[in-house]
Amino acid sequence: MVEVILIAVGVLGAIGLISALVLFIISKQFAVKEDQRIGLVTEVLPGANCGGCGFPGCGGMAAACVKAADKGSIEGLSCPVGGNECMAKVAAILGLEAEVSAPKTAVVRCNGSCENRPRVVKYDGVMNCRIAGTTCQGETLCQYGCLGCGDCTEACQFGAITMNAETGLPEVDREKCTACGACAKACPRNIIEIRQVDESKVGMVVECMNRDKGAKAMKACSVACIGCGRCRQVCGSDAITVTDNLAYIDAAKCTMCRACEEACTRGSIIMLGQPRPAKSVKNTGCAKAEPKSEVKETAARPTNIKPYEGEFRIDYSAPLLPSQQYLLHGTIDLTPDNTQAAGTQVADGKRTNTGSDILLPSQQILLGL
Repeated sequence: MVEVILIAVGVLGAIGLISALVLFIISKQFAVKEDQRIGLVTEVLPGANCGGCGFPGCGGMAAACVKAADKGSIEGLSCPVGGNECMAKVAAILGLEAEVSAPKTAVVRCNGSCENRPRVVKYDGVMNCRIAGTTCQGETLCQYGCLGCGDCTEACQFGAITMNAETGLPEVDREKCTACGACAKACPRNIIEIRQVDESKVGMVVECMNRDKGAKAMKACSVACIGCGRCRQVCGSDAITVTDNLAYIDAAKCTMCRACEEACTRGSIIMLGQPRPAKSVKNTGCAKAEPKSEVKETAARPTNIKPYEGEFRIDYSAPLLPSQQYLLHGTIDLTPDNTQAAGTQVADGKRTNTGSDILLPSQQILLGL
């Protein structure tokens, strides 16, 4: 019995030893050698893994930097969270000089508040912008503006975006914003743009995305851009273009002279962080749609109503329907004061109707009664 146990232990020990040797040889043969610089670069990156750099996390960004460094330059690579200071550390590790990039911030290109953009319906569903845009196109007539469900606030990892309860629009805290672009990706209508700004995070922007023509755009929002081109005419740096009835300012060319802001009669152009000019178009109020049952009947009565003169009979043997006979006779006032006693009469074997029962309620509605 003891010999059997010893043999079993010896066999298992031999198998374990052989397996370990095989695994050791395979690990050495197929080992993936990682550049040590990748680990060093990863350590100086912020570790947010936000994807704002365009790579899957900070590890992907570090690998991309090392690969670009082997080619001689890391130009075009930037960490929006760490900024220029972080990229300077990365460049020092790789033995290169960092490229200083202009600061950027997220900008909500919509000023369609409840005050400026009247609500015509009430959305009562899942508070998700993508779902709301698909099912009801929002609560207003503007199919380009903010839906107000707050998907961007949930996407922001840095607490830089909050929903304003009064305006129903998201607001960006430029001090907290890292320009990672997560909010822009979350917005189904692409109204959030990562724009270049100056060192104090100030810049000119057209706060509108409406591409409808003038009359339709103005009906949807009191501060909508109508593509009139006045801003382009006064711009001295050729920074403004107008495409599809919508103006756009190139931040790289803009000198922030604010001439376009003064020229805009719609109040669509603003300078971030600065008060709006006094001449901006004022809102027309946030008039919500009321149920039809609450609308008071104050409209004037139709002018084609005749007083009920004499007895009007329907001939059921005629080739015309009762409603057609009634329509040919002329619109008759069937109000209680002018209506004769309702009832059905039989004369000469033919059935005739008098009074208000000559038409069904649906027929009266169709004829405008």
